[in-house]
Amino acid sequence: MHWGMSDSDLIRSRFELLEPFLNERTRRLVAGAEAASVGHGGISAVAAATGVSRRAVSAGIRELKAPKALKPGRIRKEGAGRKKATETDPTLLTDLEVLIEPVTCGHPESPLRWTSKSVRKLEAQLNKMGHKTNRTTVGELLNEMGYSLQANKKTVEGSSHADRDSQFEHINLKAREYLNDAQPVISVDTKKKELVGNFKNSGRELRPRGKPEPVLVHDFMIPGLGKANPYGVYDVNLNQGWVGVGVDHDTSAFAVQTIRRWWHSMGLAEYPKASRLLVTADCGGSNGYRGRLWKIELQKLADETALEISVCHLPPGTSKWNKIEHRMFSFITQNWRGKPLISHEVIVKLIASTRTEKGLSIRCELDTNNYPKGIKVSDKEMKQINLIKHSFHGEWNYTIRPRSP
Repeated sequence: MHWGMSDSDLIRSRFELLEPFLNERTRRLVAGAEAASVGHGGISAVAAATGVSRRAVSAGIRELKAPKALKPGRIRKEGAGRKKATETDPTLLTDLEVLIEPVTCGHPESPLRWTSKSVRKLEAQLNKMGHKTNRTTVGELLNEMGYSLQANKKTVEGSSHADRDSQFEHINLKAREYLNDAQPVISVDTKKKELVGNFKNSGRELRPRGKPEPVLVHDFMIPGLGKANPYGVYDVNLNQGWVGVGVDHDTSAFAVQTIRRWWHSMGLAEYPKASRLLVTADCGGSNGYRGRLWKIELQKLADETALEISVCHLPPGTSKWNKIEHRMFSFITQNWRGKPLISHEVIVKLIASTRTEKGLSIRCELDTNNYPKGIKVSDKEMKQINLIKHSFHGEWNYTIRPRSP
């Protein structure tokens, strides 16, 4: 006897030891023997302890009392066992296919097909058509037919430029050159704009059971709070970040002002002997390679700091490979998941408190300046920029030098 073990535990223990050696017939016989030894209530007890159905346990008891001879090698009589639903209902499969076909996506010969109808809806519709089925059977049939419910997956990046890989190689070589020379390399970008207020924020956080934090039902901008535009600067070498949270428009002037604030607050102290700065950025947005204002503002920054500023843009359709995205922004999103961004102060504190096991640290400040949209840059102003295009894709790779020593 095993001290401290109940009868149910003993049954389960014995059955688990024997189960690897049992087939369908011996499984029900062992379960029937256990139930018979228990006596009254044995069928329920054995079914609960072993997972064998009550019907099978009962069949095992009957077979023990009146053994039936079977042909050698068989575990049940010929023709025994539940028949497939498609055998008892020959039109079931055809009608199920008809229900799915109008909303089926993909080529009909594809080995992987999927449907946007749920199993419950298909079950209800089939029963309306006169079939007698359940969602378990419908799910098994769909699986046999190669169907499954699937969500959209972001895998298509759009058209790929012929020199995409070559541009990444160029950026990598440039970054290594700067880092080996102890010159700063930064990755910049705008994080997704966020509505400020008591709105739902994706993700979950620990709270008392049954007491989720109440938030507004509709996501309408609140006058006086507006949106937050986080623009980030990530130091590739030091694993440090700076985020400026703007309250106005996300323009090139705002982008370069954030780089300026990073340099005076963090960069200059870390790189006091720096003479060059490498900026890696996306192809579009406020720091896009076509933006005239972006280059004008960088020229002002170069003149102020005496830094030679080189810019390498990621090729089109590759923004997710920007280092700031997966080394900084992703962790900010994790840190504030499930927390309503009720004010600009809360946003700044949540960003600044973001840390990782690999040592990421971020400084964050609110930028209350106005950055009007629609500023035009003339051809004359463009000609005054001290810009040198690199030999490889000069539209993506260029250097802006100070206009005076």
